[in-house]
Amino acid sequence: MAEDPTLLDELLDTEGLAGRSETAERLLWPAELFDQLVELPPTPILRHDPRPGVPDSELTSVEVLQRYWGYEAFRPLQQEIVEAVLAGRDTLGLMPTGGGKSITFQVPGLMLPGLTLVVTPLISLMKDQVDRLRAQGIRATAIHSGMGPEQMQHTLDNCLWGGYKFLYISPERLASASFLAWLQEARISLLAVDECHCISQWGYDFRPSYLNILELRRLYPELPILALTATATEETIGEILGVLDFRPGYALLRKSFLRPQLSYSIRRCEDKSAMMLHILGRVPGPAILYCRNRELTRQLAEELEAAGISATYYHAGLSYKDRELRQARWMRGEVRVMVATNAFGMGIDKPDVRLVLHLTMPSSLEEYFQEAGRAGRDGQRAYAVAIVTRRDSQLLQRRLEDSFPPKDYIRHCYDQLCNYLEIGEGEGLGRSYSVDVEHFIRLFHMRPVQTYHALEIMQLARWLRYEEDGGRSRLMFLIPSSQLYQPHIGPDKLIRAILRSYTGLFSSYVSIYEPDLAEATGYTVDEIYEHLARLGRIGVLHYIPQRQVPRVTFLVRREESRLLQISPEAYEERRRRMADRIACVRSYIEAEETCRSRMLLAYFGEEEAVPCGCCDVCLTRHPSGLHQYVIEACREALDRLFLTTERPSLPVEELVASLPYPELEVYQALRYWAAELDGLVLDGAHLRREV
Repeated sequence: MAEDPTLLDELLDTEGLAGRSETAERLLWPAELFDQLVELPPTPILRHDPRPGVPDSELTSVEVLQRYWGYEAFRPLQQEIVEAVLAGRDTLGLMPTGGGKSITFQVPGLMLPGLTLVVTPLISLMKDQVDRLRAQGIRATAIHSGMGPEQMQHTLDNCLWGGYKFLYISPERLASASFLAWLQEARISLLAVDECHCISQWGYDFRPSYLNILELRRLYPELPILALTATATEETIGEILGVLDFRPGYALLRKSFLRPQLSYSIRRCEDKSAMMLHILGRVPGPAILYCRNRELTRQLAEELEAAGISATYYHAGLSYKDRELRQARWMRGEVRVMVATNAFGMGIDKPDVRLVLHLTMPSSLEEYFQEAGRAGRDGQRAYAVAIVTRRDSQLLQRRLEDSFPPKDYIRHCYDQLCNYLEIGEGEGLGRSYSVDVEHFIRLFHMRPVQTYHALEIMQLARWLRYEEDGGRSRLMFLIPSSQLYQPHIGPDKLIRAILRSYTGLFSSYVSIYEPDLAEATGYTVDEIYEHLARLGRIGVLHYIPQRQVPRVTFLVRREESRLLQISPEAYEERRRRMADRIACVRSYIEAEETCRSRMLLAYFGEEEAVPCGCCDVCLTRHPSGLHQYVIEACREALDRLFLTTERPSLPVEELVASLPYPELEVYQALRYWAAELDGLVLDGAHLRREV
């Protein structure tokens, strides 16, 4: 189909939808983009056992794949990673979202003799993978902060006795001295680190807890490590290899990040809401809509519902239970659209997502690629669309300034926080405090966005540790053990149960689990809370109940903030790298002549990619009447095969064969360039130079 080029140009600068004719409105989103939308029924996978009764350890990797997953062969790169792991090599695997990363450690984990330890950042991701493995008859379990001490110990004991093949943990678990002690008794055959880009402090999603993995490397220096990610630049790859101390002979295996079924597009429109409704009306099927504001997720979900489009919303401010319920409804297809912040991220595996819409762009192309890549995992045509206005580039720059407030403001924030918590000079070292940050901001008239980022920088500068989720209840005794059994203190039964259940209570904060104490003492959970609160009031202990309130632990004694140092790594270097990432995002959304897929692949080091043929840029019509991507690809092939060489002529068939496009379109593009370029002649079946 052929559209008027002037109308297609108009699409790039749409300022509003009101008053447009039906014909013009259809052209807001080129119909050609949807010509390739084909919905096919899913093909059921039937498991079969190639050698019944033979242990997994005696099967080949392909036979294990057949036994548990029913596939006859691995996807590209999966087998190479599996074989590297089975050979005992440290391995870094880079695979695009939906590329089947989990199988690369699950297959060798079944074949190796001991336990596979899987480090993953989210409880929901642990639960999903454990449930999937158990459904396949594979022995897998997880330990996480939602478990009580007895339940956790029972699980670890079963791992020691050979009851499980896979143990999923969070990276924070590796900071536990008791867990590290348990590890020395366990037989670990493989360490799998999922979402390993979180290790890189220069990446978009750095999580300091991932550095705890170094402890395991020290305990098991010869243990093979498999690190996996779907997004990593060359810089991030280098840091992962260094931080994990990969041994000589390691394997770096990567699959192209190309997603040929995914169409990337930028829509320029001042009325984002109207464009959102328009696109959702054109693309059927499940969708994700990303924005960067919690309140806006609710408003947009309500707007979609009012327009007759079923929707729900998701952000980190919701309770864990509420987030799980909303995600489950969307996964089951009870609602079509999930409106979410970037909290709706890792571990989302819904293969039939047809559309990912961004109303605000992330601060890095890594993050955008991750989020956009949640569409089309079933291999069918899907769309990743960013709706931008003229102001979006400026807003990205403002995000940089907000993320790195002036150092004077950071020091001011530290001083006011200490005043808020009533910490005197020389005090605070090692103490934990619950902080209602929103109340703090209101009371001291702080700037909200900059304050949250100031807390993050204080943490990186090692002034304090800031944890948004209060997690488990914590307790520390403030008096010597010899004074605990005085008559006025009581109740002895509770104190004895605490001392029997936990260690280290007199030197540091220890996580406790009130239901276990209730079971041990016969008190109700509410009575446990009341007793511990009373002991706190009389100065026997410091009790921090479990709550969804952030917690701050001070790592230095309070002193004049001007004397505290902020390292270049915590501020200047991080700011520079974020500025570079934002510049790449701005280039991406402002580009009008370069294939979107090609820009993304080049960002990840794939410089040889050809135009995708399905993004908004590629489908723009060249003045010749051909698509822009055919014209560009033909010129690049001419340069590569002929114009930059000494060849006197070039068979047209050779050039046509070098391009994955229809022959007729390539011939038309050749005729165009033969007319445009001096000295180039199309002579029947050959191209030649004219002297």
